[in-house]
Amino acid sequence: MDSVILRTATRYLLPLLLLFSLFALLRGHNEPGGGFVGGLVASTAFVLYAIGCGVKSARELLMISPRRLIGVGLLVAGVSGIIGLLASGVFMAAQWSDRGFPVVGKLGTPLLFDIGVYLVVVGVTLTIIFALAEVEE
Repeated sequence: MDSVILRTATRYLLPLLLLFSLFALLRGHNEPGGGFVGGLVASTAFVLYAIGCGVKSARELLMISPRRLIGVGLLVAGVSGIIGLLASGVFMAAQWSDRGFPVVGKLGTPLLFDIGVYLVVVGVTLTIIFALAEVEE
C-alpha cells in the first residue's frame, strides 16, 4: 500500500504507541497492563509502520531481529525466576528492592519477568507478521 497519509501518520503514531506500551508495561503489576499488553501495543506500532512504510523499513527501524528478542525475553524471564530461587529457595518468588523510584515505584522480580514477557510477545508477534507480510510482497 502506498499512501502518503498512512506513511506520515505512522511516523507520528509510532513513538506515541511505543510510549503507551512502556506505560502499560510499568503499571502492570499494580493495575491492568503488564508485559503481555505492552508487548502487543509495541508490536502494533511496528506492524502499523510496516503497513505504511514497508516491512524492510520496519525491520531496519527495529534494529534487532525479532527472533533475538524472543531469546533475550526468555533469558530475562528465566533470570527473574532464578533470582527468587537464589534469594528464598523458591523459583519465581518475588523479590523487591527496599528503595522506591518516582515513576515506577519499588523495583522487583515481577517487573523483570514482565519485561521478559514484553520482549517475547514483541518478538513472536513481529516474527509471524513480518513473515506473512514478506510473503504478501
